[in-house]
Amino acid sequence: MWPVRAQRSWRACVRRSLNWIFPKRRSVAIAATSYFPRWGEWARNGSIIVDNDVVDLSNLQRQILHTTADVGRKKVESARNTLLALNPHLEIVPHDVRLNASNIREILQDYDVVAEGSDNFPTKFLVNDACVMTDTPLSMAGIFRFSGQILTVVPHVGPCYRCLIPQPPPPGAIPSCQEAGVFGAMAGVVGVIQATEVLKLVLGKGEVLNGRLLLFEALQMRFEPIEVKRHPECPVCSDSPTITELIDYEIACDVQPPAASPLTR
Repeated sequence: MWPVRAQRSWRACVRRSLNWIFPKRRSVAIAATSYFPRWGEWARNGSIIVDNDVVDLSNLQRQILHTTADVGRKKVESARNTLLALNPHLEIVPHDVRLNASNIREILQDYDVVAEGSDNFPTKFLVNDACVMTDTPLSMAGIFRFSGQILTVVPHVGPCYRCLIPQPPPPGAIPSCQEAGVFGAMAGVVGVIQATEVLKLVLGKGEVLNGRLLLFEALQMRFEPIEVKRHPECPVCSDSPTITELIDYEIACDVQPPAASPLTR
């Protein structure tokens, strides 16, 4: 349980937000999150998908909004068409762009909650920083091989992503996109949890993962929450931030296939 003061602070923040959440009730899905199985829950309230990739055959073991017939199509269009086929009353706006420091504020400005599930650190830091600077609640999710992580950021109430990881790791410090791979079912498990977090943010119900990083280990079928405290010297969300402008970090991901048989993500 949160301390009583923290609970009251978060609930007060939610109550103040309800005046502008419910008139629009719009949400944003960033990049690879377009395949997480949460859209049937809240896309009807008005959502956008941001992704500049195309559907690849190797995506289909986890990106359930696409089929073999969609290979080669833009992911945002494929995802939108699938969702509208399920419910033609949804409001979904596709953005076939790569987020950067110059366009993210304009894209996010009309939306109330952000769901982030990109596959690279530069995008995660960019989205975190933009949401903190604009006081936009954010649910972050990531999957890596047989592991998953979920963190919800309520700006200036609890910790942000930089309280956990102050700076992106240097190039080469983690496996490349092709080397790492991912267990397909991870996207479904983590996506459903992230959908729950977004719904709670919109409704102002329950306790979100604000101040708790939820770890999921599929091989052991174990969930473990890790306490994350707001860092008093966080470069973005502290009372005296040192980062006040959005930063475009270089995406270090080797897209060239290795000499041996390549691994697909």
